[in-house]
Amino acid sequence: MAKLYFRYGAMNSGKSTALIQVAHNYAERGQRVFVLKPEIDTKSPGVLSRINVTREVDLVTSADTAVRDVVLAAGTPDCVLVDEAQFLTGEQVEDLFRLAVLDGIPVIAYGLRNDFRTRGFPGSLRLMELAHSIEELKTICRCGRKATLNARTANGEFTRHGSQVAIDGDVGYESMCGTCYLHEVGTLG
Repeated sequence: MAKLYFRYGAMNSGKSTALIQVAHNYAERGQRVFVLKPEIDTKSPGVLSRINVTREVDLVTSADTAVRDVVLAAGTPDCVLVDEAQFLTGEQVEDLFRLAVLDGIPVIAYGLRNDFRTRGFPGSLRLMELAHSIEELKTICRCGRKATLNARTANGEFTRHGSQVAIDGDVGYESMCGTCYLHEVGTLG
């Protein structure tokens, strides 16, 4: 039976790099992957890793895209890979689950578990509920401990304010351990 995998980590944990490596491994063996990402990720038209390696995507989803229908209409791939899975809707995650369980296609989704306020993203929460396998990709905080949270800066200052998603402008993110997060941001939620 194929499975739905959720591989999550804080910012800079190598999620997109890992996705690109998995896509390469399938392609090297003559197998076809179907790569998708939500349209809310505007930093690149494809998958872009922080080490500046890129991969084209087969589908950029909107909130109303029926992911399973589109994937199956394109032909049956050997694997489906999802970048920025936190931005999917719950229904789209359920489509990924159906692709694995009903159609026998392994699905590997990469994304953040929570936002800069320590709140779960809808796609990530549904993946935590449905995924057959959940794996944390690790990165380090400025202090050297494992980073599990994402802090947001606006104009160089840490903030807890603003919409859940902000990619453009003077907004930045830093992955942090709980201690550094509380020290810099001041509070949870």
